[in-house]
Amino acid sequence: MKTVRITSPLSPEACRSLEAGDRVLLSGTVYTARDAAHARFAELIKAGRPLPVELEGQVIYYAGPTPAMPGRVIGSAGPTTAGRMDVWTPALLERGLRGMIGKGLRSEEVREACMKYGAVYLGATGGAAALLARCVTECSVVCYEDLGCEAVRRLAVRDMPLAVLIDVFGNDFYKMHQVK
Repeated sequence: MKTVRITSPLSPEACRSLEAGDRVLLSGTVYTARDAAHARFAELIKAGRPLPVELEGQVIYYAGPTPAMPGRVIGSAGPTTAGRMDVWTPALLERGLRGMIGKGLRSEEVREACMKYGAVYLGATGGAAALLARCVTECSVVCYEDLGCEAVRRLAVRDMPLAVLIDVFGNDFYKMHQVK
């Protein structure tokens, strides 16, 4: 296990350099999207329409940030349970999504899709929302403003501390360290 600095959008080479268990400091562009936004993405895909965000190489953070306090870029920005997005994830990976940030286990279908499409699942520490928000240097709503905190936002992040939970080779950090 190593500590790696990576920048989003992610290249295939950057993803291949990561191994389950690695610590990551992520900088660059990240989009927030939770359940409601994913459901809307699925409707667009089903209708054969373009998504409001070009996903090639991008990272989606499963978060619904709270409103910013005066003088801040963003409010608390902690991860939500990633498994809730599992039903929609393979279709987004097929469209070029290269990274996901959340917490908790993922399905076998998502693990297989990470291998097939060269994507990684990164874990953020639950309960550290205020600390993670300090990594955000810019925040703007991209679409679905009517969803409030679940609107899709474009974040600029610097040195967001994460861990590789599923790598492009299908290694799942949780399964590797299960107590038997």
